[in-house]
Amino acid sequence: MTTFRNPVLAGFYPDPSVCRVGRDFYLVTSSFEYFPGVPVFHSRDLMHWLQIGHCLDRERQLPLKRAGASQGVFAPTIRHHDGLFYMTTTNVSGGGNFIVTAKQPAGPWSDPVMVKQEGIDPSLLFDEDGSVYYTTSRDGALQSRIDVKSGALLTDPKVVWPGTGGQYPEAPHLYRRGDWYYLMLAEGGTEYGHMETIARSRSPWGPFEPCPRNPILTHRSIRSPIQALGHADLVEAESGEWFAVFLGVRPVGYPPRYHLGRETFLSPVTWAEDGFPVIGRQGRIELEMESALEPAPVPATAVRDDFDSLTLGPHWNFLRNPDPACYSLAERPSHLRLRGSPHGLGDTASPAWLGRRQCHFSLRAAACLEFSPETENEEAGLVVRMNESHHDEIFVTRRGGRDCVVLRRRIGSLHAEVACAPLSAETAPRIVLAIDADRESYRFLYGAAEGSLECLGQGETRYLSTEVAGGFTGVYLAMYATGNGSPCTRPADFDWFDYRERDEPSR
Repeated sequence: MTTFRNPVLAGFYPDPSVCRVGRDFYLVTSSFEYFPGVPVFHSRDLMHWLQIGHCLDRERQLPLKRAGASQGVFAPTIRHHDGLFYMTTTNVSGGGNFIVTAKQPAGPWSDPVMVKQEGIDPSLLFDEDGSVYYTTSRDGALQSRIDVKSGALLTDPKVVWPGTGGQYPEAPHLYRRGDWYYLMLAEGGTEYGHMETIARSRSPWGPFEPCPRNPILTHRSIRSPIQALGHADLVEAESGEWFAVFLGVRPVGYPPRYHLGRETFLSPVTWAEDGFPVIGRQGRIELEMESALEPAPVPATAVRDDFDSLTLGPHWNFLRNPDPACYSLAERPSHLRLRGSPHGLGDTASPAWLGRRQCHFSLRAAACLEFSPETENEEAGLVVRMNESHHDEIFVTRRGGRDCVVLRRRIGSLHAEVACAPLSAETAPRIVLAIDADRESYRFLYGAAEGSLECLGQGETRYLSTEVAGGFTGVYLAMYATGNGSPCTRPADFDWFDYRERDEPSR
């Protein structure tokens, strides 16, 4: 047996779905207002995952210009059938439910095929007789049979199982195992009362018999460092072992709050004598668990990005559909150039912004910036973002006719510049900006070099948590530039960006 540590995908990677082809597993998660959308991961052991691309990397696949915070792309499902990969999801900001396909999971993926079925969180089952069932979440599990090539409905959608009575029954997945059809739902809302339930029938249309041990996965009212478990998907390994992937959160402090977002967890699954699955230890999971699969580690993401390639790594995201005029990896070799647009960090728009998920409680994120603002409206720097109304940023701008470094915090309708320091000849126009994080706080630093940074101020992680900021996402660390109402006169050039996990103190 191999010991693995949960979460297997740390940070904002919610609503996981998984499929297997031979020895290989492929997994997708939600992406909401970020672009490209629906990250795709590969693994040989379910414990170690390498991102290989995105399903939605073109604006015609993923229009996000009207997407507010925590809107855009909701829960995806990935399946493989007859040599083709299928991913179905919902763009709640435009278009509804759709399917894209690819011969290779790294892409390219097709343009969307729309499915005119109501509900969210769609899923697919390819049955043995050639039928394709499309199941969405609306008053429980809403299901039809479809033509998967055209998206046309071949039967009228009907609710085949409402769940066990928990609020917000969602994320339905229909499976076939032997002569039984299993229908699994997340119930209770994606909060601390979250849970997974399951039922079975001899027919995909029911009637469905609920598992007598429902919920089959939950940590509600349980003292555990992992909470809000649900939104699961099942997969069978080549060896015959079964597993579940699902979302959960790791709250901090008391009252509990989480800011890394909903993360992807893994558990072995066994099948009880009553014919229903058992996830983990009677529906409970732990930070450390065991798997019968042989470990297959993957290369780690590089600590530093020197921007010496004309393409970005798959861990980078834009905020909504990017404006190509705001970004360049070619204008200045080995630099990321951002041209600040009129859009600011509080706008529901796509500012000049490039970020990556915060995936660890304890870390240092740093960047080397060259920027010479001409007005007090122009700024460029680093931001810790949950949404438009909850973010902290350290940036270079002008104040009183001098170049300065400023720390600004926004908590809902309250926003203020809480610290400002003039820059000397040593620290302008080239400056290192950094953010040190632990479970409770962020510290914002600046200086001429990495080894000589001064602390400008700090902020609390609680104000970027879901319990305070709301929504379904997690914190991003990003580089940005903005003219706050007008274009920046000069570009902001980032020489490098560094993300380093730090050891946490013993707890």
